[in-house]
Amino acid sequence: TSQCDWQLRLCTLRRRRPAMKLLVSPPPPLFPSSPCRRSGKAILQKHFHAVATRESCKCGEANRTAICRVAETHGSEQVKGREPLRRGTVSPRLPVPEHIRRPPYDGTDHLPDVNPGRQMHDRESIVHMRAACELAARVLQYAGTMVKPSVTTDEIDRAVHQMIIDAGAYPSPLGYGGFPKSVCTSVNECICHGIPDSRALRDGDIINIDVTIYLNGYHGDTSRTYLCGEVDEPTKQLVKVTKECMLRGISACKHGVSFKAIGERISEHVNKYGYSIDPFIGHGVGTIFHSEPIIWHTYDYEPGFMVAGQTFTIGKPLPWPSSSR
Repeated sequence: TSQCDWQLRLCTLRRRRPAMKLLVSPPPPLFPSSPCRRSGKAILQKHFHAVATRESCKCGEANRTAICRVAETHGSEQVKGREPLRRGTVSPRLPVPEHIRRPPYDGTDHLPDVNPGRQMHDRESIVHMRAACELAARVLQYAGTMVKPSVTTDEIDRAVHQMIIDAGAYPSPLGYGGFPKSVCTSVNECICHGIPDSRALRDGDIINIDVTIYLNGYHGDTSRTYLCGEVDEPTKQLVKVTKECMLRGISACKHGVSFKAIGERISEHVNKYGYSIDPFIGHGVGTIFHSEPIIWHTYDYEPGFMVAGQTFTIGKPLPWPSSSR
């Protein structure tokens, strides 16, 4: 199964606007339905965890807005001079030792729905979350050192897989909704959740490496976009702006603040550069891989407020030049 074929099986979270109805069915899956092929300038930065820091909150929770499954189809413009991304060979799934604790979805290709609960942590569980996130960060940092021309994304997957299981953890993407690999590697115009394969990285590529690990019952989720060799200046700027968007979103996080403040700060920064934002999202994370709250990176009407002890991801603003649409 190719990156595009696999993503076409899945659906993107989108909200009907301006409808404000109660959700009467389980939330939809998180992976995008659109082909991974996209303008070569599309960048993904995501999954740095924000944890509220105050003790309690009396703010109420508004009804969740309706979320619907929408399949999107986009064009496949390429950056001038760059060959279109082509699928390679996907090697067999790597084994995980029996003694390693597995997440509930292991052993099934069923794609879990986004859990409607908002995950809250006490001091003890925050310790477990930090341990999982710190391991994920170390793995990601190591994976980034492998980003060089001629290295295949399959080689990166093998290295990531080995480092995770050596630490006694499980690679969260493996088997999630049938995903066949232990890390997501999204090269150039592949938006996100790319499947590692035999394609070698080339000078001028960009690659997002998305690492999630499951350690002692908790998921730690993080990613970063890396430059491979000499990358053109417009793409460098796009990667830089996307990282800045993520940091601005994180800076909005505080006990009692509305979730929509995250998207507002990101949108304000993106607009300065004339970029557009694709509708990809952050999400709650903890003992469950994907849960509420849904974190939008655009101006939105999402109800609810951040509460001390929540953990969620930020950073899929996916800005890209409006002129390339």
